[in-house]
Amino acid sequence: MMSVRKRLFTFGTILLFSLTLFAQTSLAEVSIIPEGNNIVADIVEKASPAVVYIDTVAYTTYTNPMAPFFDDPFFRYFFDLQPFQREQKVPQKGLGSGFIFRSEGYILTNEHVVHGAEKIKVTLKDAREFEGKVVGSDLLMDIAIVKIDGNDLPILPLGDSDKARVGEWVIAIGDPYGLSYTVTVGVLSAKGRPINVGDSGKEYENFLQTDAAINPGNSGGPLLSIKGEVIGINTALLPFARGVGFAIPINMAKSLLDPLIEMGRVVRSWLGVYTQNLTPDMVQQFGIPGTKGALVADVIDNGPAAKAGVNRGDVITKVDETEIPDMKILQTTIRSKKPGEMVNLELWRSGQKKSITVVLEELKNETTTPNLVPRQEELGMEVQQITPGLVRQFALHETGGVVIVSIVPGGPADQSLLKPGDVILEFNRRKMNTINDWFHAVTSLKNGQSVLLLVDRGGETSFVPVQVPEKK
Repeated sequence: MMSVRKRLFTFGTILLFSLTLFAQTSLAEVSIIPEGNNIVADIVEKASPAVVYIDTVAYTTYTNPMAPFFDDPFFRYFFDLQPFQREQKVPQKGLGSGFIFRSEGYILTNEHVVHGAEKIKVTLKDAREFEGKVVGSDLLMDIAIVKIDGNDLPILPLGDSDKARVGEWVIAIGDPYGLSYTVTVGVLSAKGRPINVGDSGKEYENFLQTDAAINPGNSGGPLLSIKGEVIGINTALLPFARGVGFAIPINMAKSLLDPLIEMGRVVRSWLGVYTQNLTPDMVQQFGIPGTKGALVADVIDNGPAAKAGVNRGDVITKVDETEIPDMKILQTTIRSKKPGEMVNLELWRSGQKKSITVVLEELKNETTTPNLVPRQEELGMEVQQITPGLVRQFALHETGGVVIVSIVPGGPADQSLLKPGDVILEFNRRKMNTINDWFHAVTSLKNGQSVLLLVDRGGETSFVPVQVPEKK
């Protein structure tokens, strides 16, 4: 009979032998990786010459605090104010990235990188410096094209962002915090992300998400695939978030390049409606088959849809031959058309199918948020019908009614300290049971009117006054 000590010794010997064999096997497997196979370094070496550093200077007007006394003879005499200027132009410096996509010196970057810039300096990797000029920009898509004088410049090939797969490797090159030609590597974390960017509270759609580090100064730089092709334009990061950056899909920019170079802007069509997505409760209320379509929340006076007879409460299900499952597809479809083009809308009204022909017009004000009822936009917040998803997202105590999903910084709702996740129970003592109650309430507001909201936040209710701004 083997003693306990011998059994333990035998077990230990076998375990040590197994671990040694495993380690040798693992080392053997690692050693089969070819030496010098560094595909990322190869891509960066080839791509970097086409990546540029963009340095901008914009001027803001500064009013001297002594200006009110300039016209007073007493102060002018005793304090000798003549040398002081009432207003001064103060330079504001900015930085960003970009990349050359045409050898004649055309550079693609973000609109916010060069917005309002009076001076633009472009620096290449070989230290050559050029004076840049914005030849076209699009605020809605946040892209701009800068031109420098040059020929046979290095370029980056534009890839196909639609074919990019979540999980594949991506490479970002840019100048974060002025650290020139910084390279970060990660994966494509997600596609089709809608995010709010900047102080405007504006929502951008269909962004690429990556965990490759993107920091201030990276904006406008390329997001490269493992083939060395541009699949995105690095453009945004979430404050205080780690491993979350965003890029504009390059396919969204491709169709805009020629119009921006030739005309300096992008011409888009406009339908003239404010829409929202359907919920199961709305489907029953509006008497339509299925859950697909874009619900018309409001129709803009004298707009294309209003002229054609589209009404609030109509559900648009088709534009020409294109099925419309939600409001985003409706927007994309309308923007793909040309101003003056006739389109056929298939819609449901009061439980009946109708067909209406609309002549599209040109979208003049690209800063307009197309998914908010006008008065809702003026209140500085977006409100939606509560759904199970929103209950989970905001940990709501209420499961029926309407909830604030976004706040415009600096707007009336923000000034009243309202927050996303606040449930609106009453509007001027009127109960808000559905999103239609809300729409009817906000469209009846008058300029300068004070609104009293009953709000539930975390199970506690309070009355909150919100001031409707006066129109100038």
